[in-house]
Amino acid sequence: MHQERKRILEHSQILQIIKRMAYEIYEQNHKTQELFFAGIDTNGVKISELLKAEIEKISDIRVHLIRVDIDKSATSQPQVSFSTQPEASDFTLIVIDDVLNSGSTMIYALDPFLKMSVSKIQTAVLVNRSHKRFPIAVDYKGFELGTTIQEHIDVQLDDEYSAFLY
Repeated sequence: MHQERKRILEHSQILQIIKRMAYEIYEQNHKTQELFFAGIDTNGVKISELLKAEIEKISDIRVHLIRVDIDKSATSQPQVSFSTQPEASDFTLIVIDDVLNSGSTMIYALDPFLKMSVSKIQTAVLVNRSHKRFPIAVDYKGFELGTTIQEHIDVQLDDEYSAFLY
C-alpha cells in the first residue's frame, strides 16, 4: 500500500520557525560572545546556516558553523567527522538537525563533542517526532509532531522549503 504524502510545513512556516528558534537561542545564550553550530549533513547544515543568518540580524554573537558527517555504513559504531574543529575551549555548542526520529543520529553527532572542552551543549531540530529510543532532550524544536513509527518525515530545503509526512 502506497501512502500519500501530506505537506506539514510550507516555505513561509519554515522561515517563521527558524526566526523563532533564533530568538530562543539568543535568549538562552545572550551572554555568550560566540556560538558553534554543528549542523548534521545535509539538512542540519542548511538549518544551521539559516539560524546563523537570523542570529546575526538580532545580536552581536559570532556564530561558527561546523558540518557534521555521519557514516552509518560502519559495522559497529558510525564514523563521525567534522568540517572543522572548534578552536575555542569552554565553548557553547548547538547540534542541529532537521528531524529527530529515534535520537540515534543526534547521539552519534554529540558523542565526539563530549570529549572536547565544551561548557554547554544544546540541541535544535526543525521537527521533533517524539519517538525517542535514546534519552535526548531537544532544547529548541521548531515543530512537534506525534507520528506512528511507520510514518516518515521528509524535509526539503532546496529552493522551496517544505516538510512532508508520509
